[in-house]
Amino acid sequence: MKIKKGDTVVMLSGKDRNKKGKILSVSPHDRKIIVEGLNLIKKHTRARQQGQKGQVISKERYVSASAVALVCPSCGKPTRVGFQLTGPGKVRICRKCKAQIS
Repeated sequence: MKIKKGDTVVMLSGKDRNKKGKILSVSPHDRKIIVEGLNLIKKHTRARQQGQKGQVISKERYVSASAVALVCPSCGKPTRVGFQLTGPGKVRICRKCKAQIS
């Protein structure tokens, strides 16, 4: 996959369209990612001990990697990711401004 954990992305579709967030986890086999603060669901939990209350928790869920675009750190625009061969190996680059993405 061309996006990694820790990258900043923008949602392209869905209820959180045009919102930005940081990638918390990546599942390359399923081509899905979890983005911080986006695609939230409400999960109801039971009380497990005597006297404890049940509660509703907001939790991030997986979203398809094709529904997000990487935000370039240098130009700040949503972009596709390209690769460039350098001495030791491949480096990710921004397709708009050709800057290197760390």
